[in-house]
Amino acid sequence: MKNLNSRRNFLKALAVVPAIPATGFSWHFSAIEEKTGTEKFSHKFKLSLNVYSFNNPLREGKIDLFDVLDFCAEYNFDAIDPTGYYFPGYPEPPTDEYINEFKRKAFLLGLDISGTGVRNDFANPDPAARKTDIEMIKKWIGAAAKLGIPNLRVFAGTNTHEGFSRDKVFEWMAKDIRECCDYGKKSGVIIALQNHNDFLKTAADVDRIFEMVDSEWLGLNLDIGSYRQHDPYEEIQKNIDKAVTWQIKENVWIDGKETPTDFVKLFKIIKNAGYRGYLPLETLGAGDPFEKVPRLLENVKSALQKIS
Repeated sequence: MKNLNSRRNFLKALAVVPAIPATGFSWHFSAIEEKTGTEKFSHKFKLSLNVYSFNNPLREGKIDLFDVLDFCAEYNFDAIDPTGYYFPGYPEPPTDEYINEFKRKAFLLGLDISGTGVRNDFANPDPAARKTDIEMIKKWIGAAAKLGIPNLRVFAGTNTHEGFSRDKVFEWMAKDIRECCDYGKKSGVIIALQNHNDFLKTAADVDRIFEMVDSEWLGLNLDIGSYRQHDPYEEIQKNIDKAVTWQIKENVWIDGKETPTDFVKLFKIIKNAGYRGYLPLETLGAGDPFEKVPRLLENVKSALQKIS
């Protein structure tokens, strides 16, 4: 109450300050004071690189995560998004020494670490296997907190769950995800569930699991390339209120075919929703990422200029 009263007194005091000319800096205190939960700030976009873009050279040992940090700095990304399985020792989290060296280099290069993620399968009917995944996720929540990462990507799962209905899978999946969210809350790490065309295929599937989990520590890692049953732009609009991070890809699926992403259309949707945060870019498929990523980055920047 003391802080609230202090804020009100501060605003009242400012009300008697002479108005600043229109050509100078302006404040909108009345808007701040009267702001409701349904009103939004203006959008804000920051570009990150999802490290899966360099999957092949990383897997082949030709480069490591520190090399990708250099790449991100060279192309002036705002952040890097390194998936867990590129860290040494996965599925165990990296050592504190490695974490601290990675944080140090990212900071010195002016890069945020916008996210990380793990592999898990909550569609698996085996409760012991799911429990193992939950414990692994909890360890990585701890690693994310040490790295200063605000969210941890997880999956719904790919298991065929033979002998169990989708309704039943939704039930245990919601319980498992909620346990992860409750644990993430303790460390300030949001669980970012990815729609990955696996168990979750549509915007309606995403809505259903979010309603069942019912946690403010659950967000959506909105993968634009994984809505494949309906118009992807319409699906994005349906789920965008849940997005806390993204996978911005070169292609979306329309009528069963991979189609180049209309970035102007996409970013208008995201801008109109008032999204504020990171937009991690990810390239897939054949080709040299040292060529593909700069090309994707240039296309994204060009589209962002057109909607500004």
